[in-house]
Order: sequence, then C-alpha cells, then structure tokens
Amino acid sequence: MINNLLIDVGAIVGIVVAIVVVVLAIIVVSWYINTRNNFVKMKNRVEEAWASIDVYLKKRFDLIPNLVETVKGFASHESETLEKVVQARNIALNASTAEEKMQAANAMTGSLKTLFHVVSENYPQLQANANFLDLQNQLKLIEQDLENARLYYNGQVKGFNTAIELFPANLVVQGMGEDYKKRPYFELDSEEERQNVRVQF
Repeated sequence: MINNLLIDVGAIVGIVVAIVVVVLAIIVVSWYINTRNNFVKMKNRVEEAWASIDVYLKKRFDLIPNLVETVKGFASHESETLEKVVQARNIALNASTAEEKMQAANAMTGSLKTLFHVVSENYPQLQANANFLDLQNQLKLIEQDLENARLYYNGQVKGFNTAIELFPANLVVQGMGEDYKKRPYFELDSEEERQNVRVQF
C-alpha cells in the first residue's frame, strides 16, 4: 500500500512538473511571438514616418526649379547662389539611403536660407512678384509639414531604438536582420538650421 502511495505521489509530481514545463514553454513562446510582432509594428511605423518625410522632401525638391527660375528673372547675376541651390537639389534627388537624404535635406535647407537672405537684402522688387510670393507660401507650408513629419519620425525612432536595446527583448531582435538595427534621428546639423527656412520678408 505504501509503495502504491509513493508511486501515486511520484506520478502526481511528474504530472505537475510536466504541466509547469508546458505552461512555462507556452508563456515563453507567447512572449517571443508578441515581442517579435511588436518589433515588426514599430519598424513599420518608423518606415511610414520616413515615407511622410520623403513625400514632403519631394514636394520641396519639385518646387526648387520654379523658385530658381523666378529668382533668375530678377537676379541673374546671383548665379553662384542659384547653382548651390540646384546642386543641393540634385544631390538630394540622387540620395538613396535615409542618412544620405537627411544630409541632403539639411544642405538644401542651408542653400535655401542663403538664397532667401540674398533675395531679401538685394532684390526687394521680388516681394511684388506674384509667382515668387506664391512659391514662398508653398515652400512655407511644405517646411511646416516637413517639421511636423520630422518630429513624428524622431518620436517613432526613439521608441524603436529604445525597444531594441532593452533586455530581454534585445535577445529577440538579434536574429531579425538588418531592418531591425538602430535607426538614425533626422537631426539638423547646426543651430542655424534648427530655424525654419525663412520665406517671408
């Protein structure tokens, strides 16, 4: 009878251990799947935020030729300033990675600041040009949209970068490939660039 009781206790302990192991395995697998899915969602939000920036950068780049042509009509001897704007635009259009596009966008901001500074100081007659005023207003709206998109992007990148560095979730992300590496912030290069392009006189 005692032997039967010991066998029954041993069987119960074995069953309990097996249940605990199965429950722990389910918890670990569920955590892994949930963590992996969260990383996918965060990556997609970062990419969606970057896509918004890309749209506004393209709008900005598409506006530049019209702006340059309008200024040329009034300030043809400012060719060096205009060439820098065109060159910055061409570099931006040929950029392929997010980092290259960020650097090109910052260079474009600097070129536009210089252009508007030269125009405001030396060509007040442009203030009366309807085409130039319309381009200014369009650029101002694009710059505001770009600033909002940049803030949203940086917020998403902060969340993503923090999540991939936290333990134990960082163990999951290690095997997920290059798309799950730390992402760069879209930061401005200098304090001067932190101010919006001035498009009003």
